[in-house]
Amino acid sequence: MSARETNGAAGQHHGRRDRPVPGRPPVPARLPAPGKPPAPGRHARSYDVRGLTVIELRGAIDLSNVPEIRALADAVTARPGVRVVMDLRPVEFLDGSTLGLLCRTRRRALDQGGHLTLVCVRPWHLRILRAAGLGTVFAPFATLEAALEATLGAASGTPPPHGG
Repeated sequence: MSARETNGAAGQHHGRRDRPVPGRPPVPARLPAPGKPPAPGRHARSYDVRGLTVIELRGAIDLSNVPEIRALADAVTARPGVRVVMDLRPVEFLDGSTLGLLCRTRRRALDQGGHLTLVCVRPWHLRILRAAGLGTVFAPFATLEAALEATLGAASGTPPPHGG
C-alpha cells in the first residue's frame, strides 16, 4: 500500500485547503457583509425577533465547533447597541470552551453598549454555570419569551428581573 493510500485510509486529507501556507497567517472565518445576517451553521443560527437578535445554539458545543459559533457571535456583536438573546435550550452538551464563548459574546455586546440575555433550562447546564461562578452573571431564563421581555425591558430602562 502506498503512503497516499495509507493516509487516505486513516482519514487524513492533504489537499491544498487543508495545508497552511508557510509564512502566511491562517485565513479567518468569513464574516458577512455589514447589515447582512450571518449564515446559519451546523451548531448555530441567528435571527431577529422584535428588534433583538437571537443566537440559537444546538447539538454538542465543544472546542471542535466553538470557532464556527464564535464567528457568528462576533458578527452579531459587532453592531453598536446590539441586544442579544443566546438560546441554549437545544444544546445537548457544553464544556469549558462554551463558557468562554458565552463570556466573550457577553463582553463584546457590553463593549458595544448592548446586552446579552441567556436562555438555559437543562439542569446540568445550569449546574455548570453555577459551578463556574457564572449563574448570577448570566441569570438565565427558562423561556425565550421571558428572555425577550426582560431584554426589551432592559432597553426601555425597566430593570430586568433575574432569570431562574
